Amino acid sequence: MTSFRAPPDVTVVTGAAGWLGTGLLAALGPGGAHERDGEIRAFVRPGDALRVDVPAWVVHGDVSDAASVAALFEGISSDAVVDVIHAAGVIHPAAGTDEFDAVNHLGTHHVAEAARTHGVRRLVHVSSNSPFGTNAARTDTFRNDEPYHPYFGYGWSKMHAELAVFDAVEQGLDAVIVRPPWFYGPHQPERQTTFLTMVRTGRFPVLGDGGQRRSMSYIDNLVQGIVRAELVPTEPGRAWWIADERPYTIREIVDTVGDALRAEGHDVTPNRMRLPSLAGSVAERIDGVLQDRGRYHQQFHVLGEMNKTIAVDISAARRDLGYAPEIALHEGMRRSVRWCRENGIEL
Repeated sequence: MTSFRAPPDVTVVTGAAGWLGTGLLAALGPGGAHERDGEIRAFVRPGDALRVDVPAWVVHGDVSDAASVAALFEGISSDAVVDVIHAAGVIHPAAGTDEFDAVNHLGTHHVAEAARTHGVRRLVHVSSNSPFGTNAARTDTFRNDEPYHPYFGYGWSKMHAELAVFDAVEQGLDAVIVRPPWFYGPHQPERQTTFLTMVRTGRFPVLGDGGQRRSMSYIDNLVQGIVRAELVPTEPGRAWWIADERPYTIREIVDTVGDALRAEGHDVTPNRMRLPSLAGSVAERIDGVLQDRGRYHQQFHVLGEMNKTIAVDISAARRDLGYAPEIALHEGMRRSVRWCRENGIEL
């Protein structure tokens, strides 16, 4: 039976206006699946606002600025129990690849240093599969002790972010890492809505035979894993893959999303968008050339990954944290489609 520590007096969530941050606040706030009585302190970028109505102390700042991060802890009593969930990060930068290092690497360093200085009980850092690249073969699955093999700028920045966390652990910080792959669910950004629309209209590109595998994580499964990483007593410096029960093939993902859309009343055009696997390799090459020049193009980057397998093994999270993903792809995508409808988002 998994044991849990009591929730903290103060829960700090960075990136609180983002997709994952919004899901975390919804789960931690009143009526949420992981509701807690203590203060929630939400760190958001200047000009951003929370996307869910929860009682939270909002602090505006930028993780790339150490002074902003330090201010996040102002006014917290010295005897308060404080946990930090570091969900801030940039995946698709608007201003070029320098954002990767500034936000993901240096931002994590600033958060970890501030957490150590202020004596937080535990920091949970949200990482990614990108520090480990892609699987060598379709049958391969990333183990929990996989060596680093970063994929382009995002992967390098998230690898260095993890190393910054491990450095802080060596200096006395109780910190752990969760590593989600592609996640999905309510509060999604425009790029995920575009994905649903492309599947609905039969225009999502399937590369090769579509048999390459992808691990995915419904956002509620991911939040469960994060909260368990926070509250289950473990040694500092541990890291876990957090994903759905099993990987899915690209064919299965497209077919299942189509079924979910139909179940929610949408007309779905059968997918006829087939491209040779070579198209992914060409897109990956273009992505690499652009990133070498400090530029980032989301479509080339995403297409460059689509002929590859990214599959992970969640058994360590099951063993150590009692993690048990409850929502699989079909139900998760139905909930995503319903959320779009309820928020007036056309697919």
